[in-house]
Amino acid sequence: MNETTRVAWRVEGMDCASCVAKVSRAVERLPGVSDVEVNLMAERLSLSLAPGASTPDAVARQVEALGYKAHPLAAALPGPGHADAHGPDHGHDHKHDHAAPAAAGHDHAAGGPGGRAGEGVALGHAHADHDDPADAEKPWYATGKARLVWILGALVGAAWGLSFFLPERLTYPLFLAATLVALVPFGRRAIALARAGSPFSIETLMCTAALGAAVIGAAEEAALVVFLFAVGELLENVAAGRARAGIRALAQLMPRVALRLRPDGSTEQVMSERLAVGDLVLVRPGDRVPCDGVIEDGHSALDESPVTGESVPVARGPGDHVVAGSINADGTLRVRVSRAAADNTISRIIRMVEEATASRAPTQRFIERFSAWWTPGAMIVSLLVILIPPFALGWDWWTSIYRGLAVLLIACPCALVISVPAAMASGLSAGARRGLLIKGGAALERIGAARTVAFDKTGTLTEGRPRVTDLLPAEGRSEDELLSYAAAVEAGSAHPLAKAVLAAAEARGVTPLEARGQAAIPGKAVLATVGERRISVGSPRHAAEAGVALGGLAAELARLEGEGKTVAVVLIEVAPLGLIAFRDEPRADAAAGIAALGRLGVRPVMLTGDNRRTGEAIAVSLGLDAKAELLPEDKLREIARLKERGPVVMVGDGINDAPALAAASVGVAMGGGTDVALETADAAVLKDRVGGVSELVGLSRATMANVKTNVAIAIGLKAVFLVTTLLGITGLWPAILADTGATVLVTLNALRLLAWKPAA
Repeated sequence: MNETTRVAWRVEGMDCASCVAKVSRAVERLPGVSDVEVNLMAERLSLSLAPGASTPDAVARQVEALGYKAHPLAAALPGPGHADAHGPDHGHDHKHDHAAPAAAGHDHAAGGPGGRAGEGVALGHAHADHDDPADAEKPWYATGKARLVWILGALVGAAWGLSFFLPERLTYPLFLAATLVALVPFGRRAIALARAGSPFSIETLMCTAALGAAVIGAAEEAALVVFLFAVGELLENVAAGRARAGIRALAQLMPRVALRLRPDGSTEQVMSERLAVGDLVLVRPGDRVPCDGVIEDGHSALDESPVTGESVPVARGPGDHVVAGSINADGTLRVRVSRAAADNTISRIIRMVEEATASRAPTQRFIERFSAWWTPGAMIVSLLVILIPPFALGWDWWTSIYRGLAVLLIACPCALVISVPAAMASGLSAGARRGLLIKGGAALERIGAARTVAFDKTGTLTEGRPRVTDLLPAEGRSEDELLSYAAAVEAGSAHPLAKAVLAAAEARGVTPLEARGQAAIPGKAVLATVGERRISVGSPRHAAEAGVALGGLAAELARLEGEGKTVAVVLIEVAPLGLIAFRDEPRADAAAGIAALGRLGVRPVMLTGDNRRTGEAIAVSLGLDAKAELLPEDKLREIARLKERGPVVMVGDGINDAPALAAASVGVAMGGGTDVALETADAAVLKDRVGGVSELVGLSRATMANVKTNVAIAIGLKAVFLVTTLLGITGLWPAILADTGATVLVTLNALRLLAWKPAA
């Protein structure tokens, strides 16, 4: 069986969804090409090549024939991957962390944000036949596309100025020259697109109309048409650059150099992307953290707002995780690198935003299908306007051809095609700047339509850092004995309750006993063999199902749960060893975040595996409904029931909520840059704030309102100019202005989203 090879190029010159469609159709026609993915924001083309079919050079030539520049990326691009977390759940919303590794790598040729411009994350934006690769580093006004606008503007302006002093026969050639100058690159591109399977391109419409106008003696208007078209393309170029600025800003969060500590304690300067897992780096006050890592020495306050959007500096000390791009406020830190540059938090965020902008929302897919029929339909209407009125309405042929050509220009679907992706890209970028990561337009569109938001409890509505509050051993047992057995069973687990048990044992100087054969009963308990006896740490429900009588501990269990505490029952064989009570405080902003959802008309509900008394106590304090004592399969059934009333957003900590996150209309993970939080769900709230969920809903609704406005502008302007053209009120240049003007308006309207801020 022959296996395909994944190949990738950086493609310079794409500035709208139409460009993406052109490149996709062109390369899909080549033999042996499959799985074509074109990413506008990353300026990247990736596809699979079958052995013995088209060569990478043939693909590059096909792309460059359309007027773009294709540069092969250094490494093959693996197919998209997604990691899932399937950690066992053992009672009280227990979630042991057995998360799968992060998704298989995505091509970041230069190792993420530390890479050079032009590698990995594409930050430049050169364009069309008139540009060269050097344009990627130039301001918009110095690019090849801008030079074409200046040349055309000079020719048209000179001809217009001379027309006041010279006869028409002398100025007409200047207008004609301006038309031909523009039609050379545009016409060449139209021919290449027709050969590549896109005969009804925007370039074809414009060239046909401009040539027709020149033929019937309207060279002045033909020149103005091509000039306005070139201006429109330049504005799209500028808009695409602005939309990519968010990704560029993220990449610039990474310091270029880091201070790596040598074994003798001295430091050496190295490029940040050259840091390896296990290296020790020195982070001085005022420095940006150059890596994801763990603090080995030092205390400081870290400003994580550039990455998570959280404006309040966070105190960090030995053992705490830090994320690349954070700003060290005051203390000196020694940080052990935990992730390579290509896989640190900023690199993954950049990758996620790029991939999100390549994902099309349902509304965008509909507009693209509609525009595919729109253009040939418009050409037929234009032909009918030329052929029928001379016979039916008595128009002369010049008037009929002139108005038919104007209809052709009005039909350019540029504004309509760009109306949705421009808004989506701006919305996704605005969210990323505030720690709200959304994996694509489809998820962004669905979030705002949610009728219900379902929250996990531990680590989502609560801090996820429970502490042991009570140790109640059974008669004849001691607190230290109870704790040593429980710590033996929980050893090696990353679950918050397990960590709390181990922390309590360490604080009391209790040494965990040796355990073997650890296992979990999802949603109920974790078990191990200590000595020759089977020990379990689980929920009261697990103890009841095992037929264990708690005796005098039953009353204490009810009291502790009534206080809103989570209680674990420790069993030795089939006898109670004692109770361990935990308290996990709600997040500081949880009540305000729940209230904000209510103001948006969204119903919040809590789904937890914890006991009913504890769940209801937390829910009442936060002001939402609760469903408690849910096993993982129960959560799935509850999500399905809620979806009957409308779209459901599920919010979890990304550790053991993968099934529920996948079952919901949109899954949202809360977590400060963890692998699972970034890779598992449809969206992630990096600030670790419940209020971030209402901000996601608000951003989605603002984006969809922007989309509707853009579509109305694009279609409304065309409708107005279509009527005025057929009535003879407006001519050729207002017709192209209808499209160029609409493109400018929808682009500017979409860019407003970059300044979006959550409602106070």
